[in-house]
Amino acid sequence: MRIVLGLEYDGSHFCGWQSQPSGCSIQDALETALSRIAQSSVQIITAGRTDSGVHATYQVIHFDTKVKRPLSAWVRGVNALLPDGIVVLWASKLSNSFHARYSARERCYLYLLLNHPIRAGLYHGKVGWFHLPLNLERMRDAAKLLLGEHDFSAFRATECQAKSPVRNVTKLEIIQQGDIITFEIRANAFLYHMVRNIVGSLIYVGKGKRSSQWIRELLESGDRTYAAPTFSAAGLYLAGITYDPKWKLPCSVEPSLTAILPRISRARGQ
Repeated sequence: MRIVLGLEYDGSHFCGWQSQPSGCSIQDALETALSRIAQSSVQIITAGRTDSGVHATYQVIHFDTKVKRPLSAWVRGVNALLPDGIVVLWASKLSNSFHARYSARERCYLYLLLNHPIRAGLYHGKVGWFHLPLNLERMRDAAKLLLGEHDFSAFRATECQAKSPVRNVTKLEIIQQGDIITFEIRANAFLYHMVRNIVGSLIYVGKGKRSSQWIRELLESGDRTYAAPTFSAAGLYLAGITYDPKWKLPCSVEPSLTAILPRISRARGQ
């Protein structure tokens, strides 16, 4: 029996998604809770691994089990055993032909950037921060150059283990609400640190250190050392996984982000 779960989590106090010997990861916490409900060892497959400090409003995982439990046990029962900051949102039973990672058609990441002279206090760890004014129109012009299928080697961490650096970016939108700039990036898949490297390079453009056309030069060069440093993980959220409608999984939404943006703006006097 294949069980599929939707999750949200605050990655601030975990060492990332992937299991670690110290047991400090989100995967470790979730497998421990699931194994207690199943009364047997459970190993999970995720749609996408997130780094230390990265959050998720919509993550999808699956696991196989022979035990029979009501779906409520995989939600409320597991939630009762999970540490603060990780929550199961829903559960579904699907055929073994579904795969959380390989059945996914598209992923969506959001990056929340506080663009204000003063760093975040109350929302520390939930938003990235840049203190100088940014030119959004220059950043948007640069972002258009990243749309489509490209070799993203210049935005790929050296530790990345993906077989191919080619990815198809279908959306890269930059919007501002008060002091918060949100980057929405959708692609068929992402390379290790790809979103944070893109955000860092767009900030270089926005602050005037580089021109918009520099992004084209970066893509063509394939040289990671030519791009901006990897930006902070704090404001990054995995916010959506798209699957074929035949699976009838709940749609991805961003409730945490739509709620937090007005609060941050109000707190800063917007």
